[in-house]
Amino acid sequence: MDESQRVVRRNRLFSGLVTCLVYLSLLLLVYSVWRENAPDSLTATWPWKLELLDGQTAITAVVGSMGAALARAQYARAVRPAIGHFGRVTEGIAPDGRLAWVCRVINAAQDVAVVEQIDYRVVPSGDADPADDEAGWVDREEAERAIEERGPVDRTDFTLHFISVGKPLPAQGVMPIGWFTEAAMTAVRHIHVRLRVTDRVGDTHERIIDVLKGADRSAGRIDPPLL
Repeated sequence: MDESQRVVRRNRLFSGLVTCLVYLSLLLLVYSVWRENAPDSLTATWPWKLELLDGQTAITAVVGSMGAALARAQYARAVRPAIGHFGRVTEGIAPDGRLAWVCRVINAAQDVAVVEQIDYRVVPSGDADPADDEAGWVDREEAERAIEERGPVDRTDFTLHFISVGKPLPAQGVMPIGWFTEAAMTAVRHIHVRLRVTDRVGDTHERIIDVLKGADRSAGRIDPPLL
């Protein structure tokens, strides 16, 4: 399973339109160069006698459209989110004073991202990961039921925090995903979270997070604060 961040969809207006302008300007340049060098007998007939742009104007159009495409790509790179996650054993969250593994998502970029979609996949202890990366994804309620079927109780042994579509994830912002006690981590092998966010230019990014990756499943003490 690929856990790296990737772009799943570009903004059709601001990306597709600029790309179309680049191809159109290149096509006009090729046509202009060909028409200037074609024999007069051929350019005197329809539709080759139609002059769309002269060579100099066509070159200007190519430079301008490619400059716009480069500027768009550079700006998209500057505002793209940098989604990561971290976890630590914490006290004071689970009932009865039990320790819990708490997982949080962080946007380490310099611009805001907005949650577009969030899905969950629960892999019980003893089960292998699904062979198909697209199989087994469910919503939060279904994921909670899948965990409770193995014994742990919601809001007693674990919690998957409610994260709504449209929730902003600010620059350098942290968002909790959930917490899990030893009872929950014994019953469940993996909990994958597929998070999709949209950046300022409208591109959609996806990151798959294993919230129990690196977890101390039988913690005896709290982890020190992260620097």
